[in-house]
Amino acid sequence: MATRPPHRAPGTLGERFAVLDPATGLAFEEAPDQQPDELDAVVGRAHEAWRTWRADPVARATALLAAADAVDTAATDIAPLLTREQGKPLVESYAEIARTAARLRYFAELRPEPRPLRDGRPVRSEIRWRPLGPVAAIVPWNFPLQLASAKFAPALAAGNTMVLKPSPFTPLATRLLGSVMSTALPEDVLTIVTGQEPLGARLASHPGIRHVTFTGSIPTGRAVAEGAAASLARVTLELGGNDAAILLEDVEVARIADRLFWAAFRNCGQVCMAVKRVYAPARLHSEVVEALAQRAKTVVVGAGLDSDTQLGPVNNAPQLARVKRYTDQALADGARAVAGGHRLDRPGYFYAPTILTDVPPDSPVVREEQFGPVLPVLPYGSLDEAVEAANDTGFGLGGSVWGTDLDRAEAVADRLECGTAWINHHAELSLAQPFAGIKESGVGVAGGPWGLYGNLRPFVVHRPEEA
Repeated sequence: MATRPPHRAPGTLGERFAVLDPATGLAFEEAPDQQPDELDAVVGRAHEAWRTWRADPVARATALLAAADAVDTAATDIAPLLTREQGKPLVESYAEIARTAARLRYFAELRPEPRPLRDGRPVRSEIRWRPLGPVAAIVPWNFPLQLASAKFAPALAAGNTMVLKPSPFTPLATRLLGSVMSTALPEDVLTIVTGQEPLGARLASHPGIRHVTFTGSIPTGRAVAEGAAASLARVTLELGGNDAAILLEDVEVARIADRLFWAAFRNCGQVCMAVKRVYAPARLHSEVVEALAQRAKTVVVGAGLDSDTQLGPVNNAPQLARVKRYTDQALADGARAVAGGHRLDRPGYFYAPTILTDVPPDSPVVREEQFGPVLPVLPYGSLDEAVEAANDTGFGLGGSVWGTDLDRAEAVADRLECGTAWINHHAELSLAQPFAGIKESGVGVAGGPWGLYGNLRPFVVHRPEEA
């Protein structure tokens, strides 16, 4: 069916754009279409708020804990709106909100630690830590709140203020989240701006921004880095992945099939660190394909607000077109869809959960990040061949190894060229651990104390032992 893209429409509050429900493909609400020339005032207010916010770490922690409580209390209001604009099942929206509150609490309790330096001279030197100033965050549509909190929680805890821009596909829940948190935070400490391009480009290049943190595509990440370079602002970029799962000869397929399936298909496959390629021993390849296909054929696909839904729609029309293009190309090149392989005949952006076999290794669905409910399963002859194939990519976000001999699995995991490797599971992160990619998957580190210190700069004080 024909769908309507976001559009600009005049209104009493200025220009606005439509927000679509991916389960129907139709507009259900509008959001403010803020213009780039509005950012000077927004960033200026963030800078003024920073003067007070940075001064009292105890007050900051108290405010962040109160904000977390407010988020928890408002979950029943936020979750349906998040599902409506993003598409994910309602239970996953509640989980995303809970993770947002948990991250606020985690960073509220962290404190940067001064570090003394001793080098034999009669001088006491100490490294202390200072916030950077106003920080900009640009967030994608797959986990709007969770990824926003991964940026604002450490930035605010470190004493910075933030201007946050969500994707124009998912602005509403983020605006509501900001409104909820404003009951606990001082004015202009966290500002949400919504709009279409070039709003994000202007925010990334604004001379009043001292750190730009972005999650999204590689081309846009490069543009963000180029924009931030104009003012020499620090950048943190998480630019996606093409994670491989390697199954070892001793893997028990029936035992791991559910975990492997959901590691690839959670949030309709729209997860940067989802499993996007599976390498199975040739002897087990057919068994793996059949186990995954059986789950793909029986999973309940529907609108996220329906209580039975396990898998929602693709979030937007351009992404649906990308998923279809990659799958169609693979099928044209000789791949077989053992499950799915087509768009579902219903309103909205639904694509059948798809398991592909006989996929050429150089197919775009293997080489690129499809970011949807499509999973190629490839056979391998030797383990060295599998590891080489897993590493033969410009991405380097995550990877996993599956088997019963944990020592052997860990040895294989250690050979993967990525930022995080899992054994017998995938895409599970602790708030306390670093999260970073290599190669084209990103620059900088998020998560844990590393995320906090990434929002600080060292300040060294030298004091003589005697006057």
